Amino acid sequence: MIDVVGIGDDGWVGLDEGRRGLVRDAATVLGGRRHLDLVAEHAATGADLVAWPSPLLPALPGLLESAESTGAVVVLASGDPLRSGIGTTLVDLLGADRVRIHPALSCDVLARARQGWSAEETTVVTTVGRDLRAVLPHLAPGARVVVLCSDGSDPWRLAELLTQHGRGATEITARWHLGGPDEGAVAARADAFTGATADLVVCCLDVRACSPAAVTTAGAMPGRAEDFIEHDGQVTKRDVRASALSRLRPTPGSHLWDLGAGNGTVALEWCLGAERATATCIERDATRAERITANAAALGLAGRVTVLHGDSATRDLSALTRPDAVFVGGGLAEPILEAAWASLRPGGRLVAHAVTLGGEAALLAIHERAGGDLTRLMIERAVPLGAHLSWTPARAVVQLAVVRGEE
Repeated sequence: MIDVVGIGDDGWVGLDEGRRGLVRDAATVLGGRRHLDLVAEHAATGADLVAWPSPLLPALPGLLESAESTGAVVVLASGDPLRSGIGTTLVDLLGADRVRIHPALSCDVLARARQGWSAEETTVVTTVGRDLRAVLPHLAPGARVVVLCSDGSDPWRLAELLTQHGRGATEITARWHLGGPDEGAVAARADAFTGATADLVVCCLDVRACSPAAVTTAGAMPGRAEDFIEHDGQVTKRDVRASALSRLRPTPGSHLWDLGAGNGTVALEWCLGAERATATCIERDATRAERITANAAALGLAGRVTVLHGDSATRDLSALTRPDAVFVGGGLAEPILEAAWASLRPGGRLVAHAVTLGGEAALLAIHERAGGDLTRLMIERAVPLGAHLSWTPARAVVQLAVVRGEE
């Protein structure tokens, strides 16, 4: 059994007797150098104080095996070890039955306490070792967000990012060394925030938009205007896309296959629609495949969208992460639909669009066997015709939406 002890910036004085006892009795104490320094004079005589190697993950199994052979092992972590911490890594590696977590107050809890923000109304986003743009999906006006930062340069970089995305009126409060003797804070509007802070910093964002236009892409609901990403015109248009996503039903942590992804609008809105939702896109055009990756990063979805360059019809789909839903919008053919359908678990959703007679025939073949809803979507938009407005129809889209049952 490995004990993971959360420790705050106040060090030893902030530990209760239970956590102090674990440290005193440990034969090996593992942690970051800063954490080890906080407990060094209180550890048992002869105990090994071992700093994490870099890189950590490849060396971790061997390090733990060696430490466990000497006796009791304690791992030190900042605050709550399960909040973007080593506790989660250890549980994933060893299993929950071999790891005991002893949390302290995490920095986001302390930040909320200083702000007077309730847990229910606050979102916590970690950007530690990650792209700062991970905060972008959470910037709905009126939102309260606590951002865990990598270092003291992140607050002003975050302020620049907010300003670039029309959120310059957001109040940023940077708080560092929370709970410790060196605690400090500074607050300003994003468009007036300058300078670096101390490290071990979090940012509290009271999100405000500078103009109504900055609100148009906020929120989880699908159907954003086509210009929410860079594209070459090969996109599922917003009204049809909203219909598809209403049937695909993104849920937290769920995974989508977007086959024939084009510029990736369906996959990107899938990920924006639910926390931790992920997607795998297959696109045969190399430029579009690269563009999906760039668009994902620009929306704060880096790491959540995997893009594979190739043809869905020739790729071994069984080698991919099994999906909760599949969207087929390009290169529609019956073999692709059959492979996608076979990959779904019970409860999985398949949505496919056709704009040609051949594509409709492929949808009908699946519909005859699996059922579901066939819908013909016909959208007309008012556009100028001389001095007047006139309805102009878009190409009709036939949509198949079907849920796989128990078989």
